[in-house]
Amino acid sequence: MEHYMCKTWDELEAEIKGCKKCKLCQNRTNIVIEDGNRNADVMLIGEGPGADEDRQGVPFVGRAGQLMNKAFEGLGIDRSKLYIANIVKCRPPNNRVPQEDEAQACLDYLRNQVLLVSPKIIVLMGSTALKNILGAEHKITTSRGSWIEKKGILYMPTWHPAALLRDDTKKIDFWHDFEKIIAKCDELQIDISK
Repeated sequence: MEHYMCKTWDELEAEIKGCKKCKLCQNRTNIVIEDGNRNADVMLIGEGPGADEDRQGVPFVGRAGQLMNKAFEGLGIDRSKLYIANIVKCRPPNNRVPQEDEAQACLDYLRNQVLLVSPKIIVLMGSTALKNILGAEHKITTSRGSWIEKKGILYMPTWHPAALLRDDTKKIDFWHDFEKIIAKCDELQIDISK
């Protein structure tokens, strides 16, 4: 069944705020919808909120987000020029990977966000974002760092910043992937710099 797409941000926010489509709603403090520029040409999609995000209602503000911000600082990327969202809007218990039914319950909201933002580039941060957006046949280890075009949007899969906290060697890949994103932005005359 085709989901009705909200035409405005206010309409979409109202729909998300009362969401009880999956069990994640039971323990949330805040629904974490978005951060950044709603007219951005570059959108980042992560997995789901952690404890800090759940508390503050903003994506990527915890340790992984702080590490991402540090990388952006070094690369000269202005976070406020990007649009940031997650596969699920409510925190999975103990930061576990969102289950299939939880991701499915939230994906129409994310599709609606993509529709309203209309980005040229979408950065898929981690395996959960990659599989839910481009399909289960994609593996983050083999797809990351390569451009994938689908329906006029350029996708760049990369590591989730949380993976960098667990494995230092992934920081180099993450940095290089974002260098490719900056180069593509320059080519498409998209300004994401400070």
